[in-house]
Amino acid sequence: MAVPRVSSLSSLSTLDSEIGLAKKLWNKCRRETTFALYTPFTVCLASGNLKVDSFRHYISQDVCFLKAFAQAYELAEEYADDDDEKFAIAELRKGILKELKMYYSFVQEWGTDSNAEITHNPATVRYTNFLLATTSGKVEGQKAPGKLATPFEKTKVAAYTLGAMTPCMRLYAFFGKEFQKFVHPNEESHPYMKWIETYSSESFQASALQTEDLLDKLCVSLTGEELDIIEKLYYQAMKLEIEFFNAQPLSQPVNAPLIKDPKFTEDRLMLFSDFDLTCTVLDSSAILAEIAIVTAPKLDQPQLETPIDRMSSADLRKTWEILSNRYVEEHEQCMESIMASGKAEEFKYEVLEKALEQLAEFEKRANDRVIESEVLKGLNIEDIKRAGDRLILQDGCTAFFQKLIQSNNIDLKVHILSYCWCGCLIRSAFSSAGLDTLSIHANELVFSDSVSTGEILKIMESPINKVQAFHNILKDCEDKRNVRVYVGDSVGDILCLLEADIGIVIGNSTSLRKIAAHFGISFVPLFSGLVMKQKECREGSPSKWNSRTGILYTVSSWAEIHAFILGW
Repeated sequence: MAVPRVSSLSSLSTLDSEIGLAKKLWNKCRRETTFALYTPFTVCLASGNLKVDSFRHYISQDVCFLKAFAQAYELAEEYADDDDEKFAIAELRKGILKELKMYYSFVQEWGTDSNAEITHNPATVRYTNFLLATTSGKVEGQKAPGKLATPFEKTKVAAYTLGAMTPCMRLYAFFGKEFQKFVHPNEESHPYMKWIETYSSESFQASALQTEDLLDKLCVSLTGEELDIIEKLYYQAMKLEIEFFNAQPLSQPVNAPLIKDPKFTEDRLMLFSDFDLTCTVLDSSAILAEIAIVTAPKLDQPQLETPIDRMSSADLRKTWEILSNRYVEEHEQCMESIMASGKAEEFKYEVLEKALEQLAEFEKRANDRVIESEVLKGLNIEDIKRAGDRLILQDGCTAFFQKLIQSNNIDLKVHILSYCWCGCLIRSAFSSAGLDTLSIHANELVFSDSVSTGEILKIMESPINKVQAFHNILKDCEDKRNVRVYVGDSVGDILCLLEADIGIVIGNSTSLRKIAAHFGISFVPLFSGLVMKQKECREGSPSKWNSRTGILYTVSSWAEIHAFILGW
């Protein structure tokens, strides 16, 4: 049994009424921002071990782009109708020219021949062509404008131009702040310190904000249809940014995307994941209970003859509320009991495993109470399947698994380990997305003529059961080396997370963090961990991830997991 809780997803709808268009579009493109951050080039650049030749090539491509940027600002300034807008655009153009000067200094510092003919990547050409086409008013799917006769027409094109440029400014400002975290004053100087200092500087951050403010101002008079065009341009620019960074050639081992590691020509990726609140938005125990309550007979309605006697809907709701409240109260008491011993000075897996035996006993008693209460008696298997079909999964979860199972170039196995009372619900949820190949390991409701008896075939009730299943699955796959990744969100996953080579935590479980802190386990943002691993890379192969280190890696979304394992 699990605490019935709803994942804490931030609501953008409230924020949308309080922030400008540029910020709304940036928030809407969080997924694309993540993919840009996790490209092999940006990981190497952040770590400081990017090879000089790769940096030289990047500079040569970005100089071309900056020139197009300066040209776009010049045209936007011409189109702007307001003197303040013209002045703001002129200042932004000066900032781009200053960037170009810095890049020319890189050319000299890194020994690049500034007079040599540069061959531009197709990704660079696509981006500059898109930008310059937008500045001329040529927008995909729209009729090409004639002469821009009216101030409104000019302002519209200026807005379109800013819509195509703003994401680049904001993305580089974001990179600057993110990469600054990896520049430590007590270590050797980061070889790309000047690049990081430029984009993390207050002046560049101010320029990015000024660009966003200007976009907001230019869009005030636009129609809904024209604002939709701005959004499409913004999104297209973000995609082109990802393609631009992905196109930068590298001649060194990189730890991301994980499946691009050359070792996967011989090794196997074993991906394990929890289900409730890791993959789902709602806890499945509450869903199953609600199905029982909704389909149960009402007191004021005549009861139909059924092979299994059932409680009324009102009695079921009351019983479930009692079970739920008792679970929450006793779960908190169990957590306090587990942490009653002194706080660990260092992480020891065996000590944690022993302590969690208390949780295993608690979960067993909780499931026994559910069976005795008969709250799950009388559920029709077809109702459960329909609920599974409609089950809402976390944003990006389905897309990740769909792309993962299509990765034909690697040996791959995917296993879902869950406390869920009904594996049928999980299978239906994934089957509706075409993910029938995932192996599901969960408890099962017992059925008689497609109607649940209220009994649960208990297979997985505790962290101990989960890690036993984890090891049993791996025993059947010892024909080659397995790279083990586990994704989870709660204390129930903690042993599997630690046993995996890469344990990824999604969500913000308070109990998980309390237990982890007590037993010497630390949390590191996945991107930070990836950059640290990249720093350890030696010639020939990426650095190795290891189990039982006492380090778990946190992510904010499935997009991060997708970007890390699969890339764009």
